[in-house]
Formats: sequence, C-alpha cells, structure tokens
Amino acid sequence: MTGYRQVLAVRGLAPLLGVSLIARAAITADAMTLTMCVVLGLHRSYAAAGGVAAALTAGVALGGPLLGRVIDRRGPRVVLLSTAVIQIAFWLCVPVMPFWTLLGAAFAAGLLMVPAQPVTRQAISAMTTAGQRRAAFALESVQGELSYMVGPPIVILFAAKASPDVVAWVVGVAIVAGGVGIALLNPPLRAADEPDADTGERPRRREWLGPRMIAVLVMAFGTTVLLSGTDLAIVATLEEAGQVSWAAVVVAVYGVASIIGGLAYGALTRPLPTWLLLGLLGLATIPAGFAHSWQWLCVAGAGAGLLTAPTLSTVAHAVSRLAPASVRGEATGLQSSALSAGFALGSPIVGGAIDLTVPAGGFATAGLAGVVAALIGCLLWRHSPARTEPAQTGSTRPALDPVP
Repeated sequence: MTGYRQVLAVRGLAPLLGVSLIARAAITADAMTLTMCVVLGLHRSYAAAGGVAAALTAGVALGGPLLGRVIDRRGPRVVLLSTAVIQIAFWLCVPVMPFWTLLGAAFAAGLLMVPAQPVTRQAISAMTTAGQRRAAFALESVQGELSYMVGPPIVILFAAKASPDVVAWVVGVAIVAGGVGIALLNPPLRAADEPDADTGERPRRREWLGPRMIAVLVMAFGTTVLLSGTDLAIVATLEEAGQVSWAAVVVAVYGVASIIGGLAYGALTRPLPTWLLLGLLGLATIPAGFAHSWQWLCVAGAGAGLLTAPTLSTVAHAVSRLAPASVRGEATGLQSSALSAGFALGSPIVGGAIDLTVPAGGFATAGLAGVVAALIGCLLWRHSPARTEPAQTGSTRPALDPVP
C-alpha cells in the first residue's frame, strides 16, 4: 500500500478525488433520475424514459471531445463553471418540462455535461510521476465503481419514497457542487515540463489518433458494452428464477470485487496489457450464464468483478501515455465518448440476444463482445508502426510499452 500512500500524499490529489467523487456519483445517476422523472412524474412509458436517457447519453458521447478541446485551449476552470451553469438550469427545469422538450433538453445537457471525469484523469497524468500513475489510475477506477454502487441505488430509493422532482434537484445540485469544487481546486492539467496548448505546437490529429490510440478506444468501448450488458443479463436471469429482488445484492458483490481487484492491481509492480485484462474479463463473464440463482451469480460476479476496475484503469493509463500533453483533453474526451457509447449500446445488443435465446445468451454475448474488442485492440496495437510515446513526468526515458 506504499504506492497508494505516495499517491494520496501528492499535493491536491486527495481533495480532487474526493470532490470528483461527488460529481461522478451524481452524473452516474443522471440517466436513472430522468427515467424516474419520466415514469413517475410525467406518467410515460419506460420506452419513453429510455429515449430521454439515450438522448442524454448521446449528448455526453458527442460532447466529450468537444469539451476536451476547449479545455486544452482555455483550461478547466472556464469549462467547469460554464457547464455547471448549464446543468443547474437544466435540472431545475426538469420537473416542469413536457416530454418532447425534456427529450431535446436532455441531449443538450449531455452535450454540455460537467467534465469531472476527464478533468480528473488529466490532472492525474499531470500531478503524478510515471511510477505513481498506475496506482493513481487504479484509485480513479475504484472511484468510478463507488459512483455506480452509490448513485443509482440512492436515486431509486428516494424517487420511490419522495418526489422524483426533488431527486432531480438534488442530483443537479450535486453535479454543480462537484464541478464548482473542481474549478475552485483548479488542478494542473500540464506537468511543469509539459507545454500548454496555447504556447506549444498542437500536433495534428492524425499524428496522435493513430492505430494504437484507436486500439485503446476500441477496448474502452468493448469494456462498457460488456459491463452494461452484464447488468441486463443479471436482471434477466434473476427474473426468470423469480429472484429479481436479489439483483441489488449481486450487483453490489460485483462492485465490491471490482474495488478489491482495482486496489490489488494498482499495488502490482508490473502492469498487465489492456487486451489481456479485457479478454480475461470477457472469458470470466461467459460462465455466469450457467448460474440460475442469486447465490451462484454472486460467485460468478465476484470472479469477473476482480478484473473490471483493473481493465478500466489500464484504459485510462494507456490514453494518458499515448496523448501528447497539448491534446490530452481531447484524447480523454474521446475516451469518455467511447465509454459512453459502450454503455448506450451494450444493453440493446445484449437485450436482443436475450430475447432471441435465453438469459444465459446475454452473458455469452457480453463476454464475447469483450473478447472481440480485446482481439481487435491487440491486433491494431501489434500491427501499428512502433513509435515513441510522449515522455511522462518523472521518467528519464520514453514510455515505451509493447502492449496497451
């Protein structure tokens, strides 16, 4: 645990992770909040609620690179405060908007979502040395797991007990509080020896968005297709068994295992390639289809969960290594877009497989999606021209790595 103590001792990093957690938990719960508002507040169907949530997710996926490019040029504070204003206006108006207005407003709100996660990742790259970075990104991935374990369940609980309008206001306030908090901390996004976007030469996109970066983005997409599909397959399996009330327990076990796996991976002395971790995660997901009760799903989920946070942390670490400092915001924005697209498409892909086969087919589809993404990423990486990655702070030589 020495590595984690060193990371948390970095000036300003622990407060950043704490404030970012508030924003990320609320952002993780935003789609569920809109679902509750549409179903319970507007009395529309779940299909209509899914359309609003999809509009929000599509906006987030498209807005990530655009906001990242602005962050590269203007810095994080301007973007954080501007998007915070947009978010407070949107969430305050959610309870009074009719459905079709809410559908369009949700897309705009996603497009201008507070970039808490990309800014945190950029700051980690700038504030830590090469030797600290893997542990730092492991903590960031654990933070993400905590967000998913806390945010949506709280929204479901309070939306059922209280008004969904109040829940929408609370989520909006939390998003804004996190964004403003990060803006006040104003973390550095460039290390001392890295040029700013306005002073250094900005490389052309084709110079850094090459086969290796594309490989990492493909694996980011495949990871979240797998994860969102797994959630749906868990619910379908338990519904068939008449045990759907245990779904929260199974998901919680999966999340705890992921946190344990992330912390263990961050403490390793040598990294593992992203394609290997993702491939193993996919293979570990498929056997869950043989489970027909919540107890066995917990066992299967624990095995797969151990690989989840490590896979996500290696994706973030690889993007930070491959992206030059002057375009790191745009690169992390693309990473967020790939993750959001995977979450958006994973459920319908796996849901279609479940409808055509059985719930076990959902786990097989989700696992195979991860394996295929891992193979594509590995092939792209290995067949790309060998290039020297941007040097990282605290390292005296180029950060060469044979695999992502």
